[in-house]
Amino acid sequence: MNTLNAQNFLAFSPEVAAARAAGRPIVALESTIISHGMPYPQNVQTAREVEALIRAEGAVPATIAVLGGKIRIGLADEELELLGQSPEAMKVSRRDLPFVLSSGKIGATTVAATMICAELAGIRVFVTGGIGGVHRGAESSFDISADLQELAQTSVAVVCAGAKSILDIGLTLEYLETHGVPVLSIGQDNFAAFYTPDSGFKADFRLDSAAEQARFLQTKWALGLRGGVVISNPVPAAQAMPRAEIDAITQQALDEAAAQGIGGKAVTPFLLARIKALTAGRSLATNIALVKHNAVAGARLAQALQN
Repeated sequence: MNTLNAQNFLAFSPEVAAARAAGRPIVALESTIISHGMPYPQNVQTAREVEALIRAEGAVPATIAVLGGKIRIGLADEELELLGQSPEAMKVSRRDLPFVLSSGKIGATTVAATMICAELAGIRVFVTGGIGGVHRGAESSFDISADLQELAQTSVAVVCAGAKSILDIGLTLEYLETHGVPVLSIGQDNFAAFYTPDSGFKADFRLDSAAEQARFLQTKWALGLRGGVVISNPVPAAQAMPRAEIDAITQQALDEAAAQGIGGKAVTPFLLARIKALTAGRSLATNIALVKHNAVAGARLAQALQN
């Protein structure tokens, strides 16, 4: 019987392999945002632009996906295209990784799975749009994203625009507190809410500079305190959506999902698509803007961790 270990499943792109060898800062990126988070061709175009922004800051992007029985750390252009267009791409979280790897299927990694893969690859900084969390009505549905449990146990910093506004943000922050996951905020005291800068809930600590954030992470992990850190980077005001408007539209989309019996993994893609339709595409423009904004913050943090 062959003895497998995690490293057998990792396949690094030439760019990421060279960065590892040279000790250059690397930033992990998820692939669910490409396969399930945005429509084609904006998904692939945004992925390329986000990678370019990270390179412009002096770091190396590593978009992560599962292809051909391997965890790909860094993707070629044609692989981004495949993820952006393939209806076969599975949305992969922690529970799904063994199946997608062992079966050779195409897998797009969620926040949770990307954190796992990034840690296996020795990457400490991961940029996404918004984290998952406790869904509204979770007291009866028990619908809580695996992202939160992953943050409790996997030592990767997640730079995001807060939690997706479709969630119960208060309960999401309570869950993170219970599991000892620090929530940092950049540029404001409050936690961000994806399409809008301010959720109305306070973050644990405000650390505006990449150097401060890096010192916090280094201290946490040096103490043996395993687990991730949420770094909330609010969407720039110029690209944000009015809070009252997005709240009303979100509630309409949630009501439609409930009426159609949509649950589990299908909820978030459905809600994001409906919000895009109900805002005549403005929410997609905001989504793209916040991911790019996060990419710059993540690249600067990865640089600071190297210093």
